[in-house]
Amino acid sequence: MKILVTGGAGYIGSHTCVELLNQGYEVIIVDNFSNSHREVINRIKQITNSTLTLYDTDMLDGKALRKVFMTEKIDGVIHFAGYKAVGESVENPLMYYQNNLMSTVNLLNLMNEFAIHHLVFSSSATVYGNNQQVPLSENLPLGALNPYGRTKWMIEEILRDVCVANSQMNITLLRYFNPIGAHESGLIGEDPNGVPNNLVPYITQVAAGKLECLQVFGGDYPTIDGTGVRDYIHVVDLAIGHIKAIEQNILQSGIEVFNLGTGRGTSVLEMVQCFEQVIGNEIPYKLINRRAGDIALSYADPSKAKEKLLWIAKRDLFTMCEDAWRWQKGNPEGYQTITKSLANN
Repeated sequence: MKILVTGGAGYIGSHTCVELLNQGYEVIIVDNFSNSHREVINRIKQITNSTLTLYDTDMLDGKALRKVFMTEKIDGVIHFAGYKAVGESVENPLMYYQNNLMSTVNLLNLMNEFAIHHLVFSSSATVYGNNQQVPLSENLPLGALNPYGRTKWMIEEILRDVCVANSQMNITLLRYFNPIGAHESGLIGEDPNGVPNNLVPYITQVAAGKLECLQVFGGDYPTIDGTGVRDYIHVVDLAIGHIKAIEQNILQSGIEVFNLGTGRGTSVLEMVQCFEQVIGNEIPYKLINRRAGDIALSYADPSKAKEKLLWIAKRDLFTMCEDAWRWQKGNPEGYQTITKSLANN
């Protein structure tokens, strides 16, 4: 099968492309590199010893995207492309609504035109909003606390409407919890722009001396140590979940939704302690005020994915931290590391 991966040069997208290629799928990446780096394409090829097809295309450009569909015989789509920073979405909501929603509408119009019926969508546990009932299962009422989360929720609703209108469409919604870690090779990993928004790259940059101190938002939650608890999943386990979703998607009809998480919660300070074990040094941190919209507990009920996708998250927290640290050490400037080293030669 030939799979189109939108946003395939991103953090989760790149790891998923590796797993697709390793499983014998042909991969077409569409990415405009607004939040990713071109070097990741070389790294994917290096890890898999495989070739792929790349289109440097903005999905808001319907004409350019249509050329991809005219050129390639696409069997299915995994849709990652979209802006994803919560804080930025609050500051600039229209940018998020325009980019995330309209790029998806462009994609769906072309899938309809070219009779492509298999889609896996990169959704998020943010669609559960401030639901306090844990573990979070797929049948809970949905909501969102910020524009980023609302774009995921809205796209899910759009996809449900598309399935009602077209009985041939088979759509799988994957609600991620908190992906961390990196490929065991250390060649691809999370490479945020500027100060990281996510916990683990912030920790690794503090450990590497790039940042002075980890800021922990809130120490008075009703949790084991007062810090927020989240469900952290290794990015490779998450990527493998997409392979299982593609396999299931081919067999299903209509729309299905699955949580991808471990079903276990880890607090911020437990994560810090695990990294300290991996690195062998203390991670300096300070407790500051809670962030607006943050909740105390969020972890998945992954039983549906286990039952229907035959998928479980296998990698433990220590492995997640170990792999994230290997990526940080080997790529202190992320994907710019190789660019800078070449420039200095």
